[in-house]
Amino acid sequence: MANYLEVQFKISPTQPGSEILIAELGDAGFESFVENEDGITAYIQTDEFKDQILEDIQILESDEFEITYSSQEIEQVNWNSEWEKNFNPIVVANKCSVRAPFHEKPDTEYDIVIEPKMSFGTGHHATTHMMLQHILNAEWEGKSVLDMGCGTGVLAILAEMKGATTLDAIDIDNWCYLNTLENIERNNCKNITVSEGTAALLEGKQYDVVLANINRNILLEDIPAYGKCLNSGGKLFLSGFYTEDIPAIEEVCTKNGLKFENKLVKNNWTAASFVKE
Repeated sequence: MANYLEVQFKISPTQPGSEILIAELGDAGFESFVENEDGITAYIQTDEFKDQILEDIQILESDEFEITYSSQEIEQVNWNSEWEKNFNPIVVANKCSVRAPFHEKPDTEYDIVIEPKMSFGTGHHATTHMMLQHILNAEWEGKSVLDMGCGTGVLAILAEMKGATTLDAIDIDNWCYLNTLENIERNNCKNITVSEGTAALLEGKQYDVVLANINRNILLEDIPAYGKCLNSGGKLFLSGFYTEDIPAIEEVCTKNGLKFENKLVKNNWTAASFVKE
């Protein structure tokens, strides 16, 4: 089994520093993250790590944050153990809870049980939290839905709980594909089909709603595919980018027949909704 490099980052202020650093490290190839009071601990396979990776992380050069780090090589990580030590349940809008199997069941209308392992999407990150808010505020009865870059599958799971009848969950990462399969079974979902791949899988598909919580560059590249597979009047919910990225996102959406509706903002992250004209 592969060994991992564990990099411990101390960040001041921790927010939004931790969220920004997680996003940049994720783009650079780090596989898993554990948040703590001082910052984050990040993991990457030792044979995937190069010194230049950290040199290219922009927030490490920012004057707005004070960040120090140390690293050590470790044997294969027990991801569930690391996660269980640091993961607390969350509640979104007093309606939806996201928790682990070992947490007590809360009194919420929608109760989602997940074990994210190395996948993205516990609801703690601002982008996932806001996407869950968008889902809670929308109508889903009888809808066909795409959850692109599904991570843990949490967005598709909530959409089915709210009445969506046909759902595709797609992620390019094998860990996410397998983790989503586990989580839809854990939540007794019957209408979600999980696939491993890219937007190339969307050819010939049509949906009433597309959910995509990925990152700015992939969104800009794939928005044309989302627009093509959306039915007229269909909704597109996007997140994984900062408020300053909204003009670029909106420009590409407009070119593909997608009209801006509204947005949520949290810690400089944005989740925006568009409608297919």
